[in-house]
Formats: sequence, structure tokens, C-alpha cells
Amino acid sequence: MEGLNKKEIGAIGEDIAANALIEHGYKILERNFRCRYGEIDIIAGFGDTVVFVEVKTRRNGRYGFPEEAVDYRKQKKLRLLAEYYLAKNRNLPRILRFDVYAIRLDETNRPESVRVLENCF
Repeated sequence: MEGLNKKEIGAIGEDIAANALIEHGYKILERNFRCRYGEIDIIAGFGDTVVFVEVKTRRNGRYGFPEEAVDYRKQKKLRLLAEYYLAKNRNLPRILRFDVYAIRLDETNRPESVRVLENCF
């Protein structure tokens, strides 16, 4: 199934990640939270923890492993976004975590592999 653009591939990956989170008992608080600083793919609650999830999806290895795209600059941006989100939502727990979902799709856009890096930065 060729012809999907980056945004469509990203949306497939985000759906896979959100469904996996729900299956593991997480509550999705927000998807694609946007503000002037950027966007967070998924914000989830798990017990007394707020989990900020960055989803990286690839269809091939041409650009390396998906998780390699979450470099220091991206991590710094995600921290700023998390601070902003928590400032706007003061009723949420103050324990937070950053996870990365690294997803590889096969040629039919089904998950070939899903790597979850919990509390990775």
C-alpha cells in the first residue's frame, strides 16, 4: 500500500500506540496536544503518573531506527511542552514520565515491530 504521506504514516503509528496504552490500563488524556511550543503525540495517565508519549513510525530502515529521531533537541522540546501542559492542568499528578513508541510498519502498514522505551529521558 504505497502512497501514504508522513502524516498518514504517523497517524497509523499513533493509533497503534494509543491502543497499546489502553490495552495496558492507561487512560488517554490527550492526543496531538498542540500549543505554541509544538505538539505532544499522546498524553496518558497511569495511576499517579502522567506519561508523555512520543511516537515515531517508519516503513523502512532508510532513515535509521524510529527512536533515533528523538534526539536531545526533541527531548528538550518535549520537556518544555510537558511543563506547559502541567501548568495548564494543575489538577494532574506531578509524577511524570517520557516514553517513546518506536514502530516499524510492514508493506501493508501493519505493525512489524513495536518497541516501547519507558522513562527514557
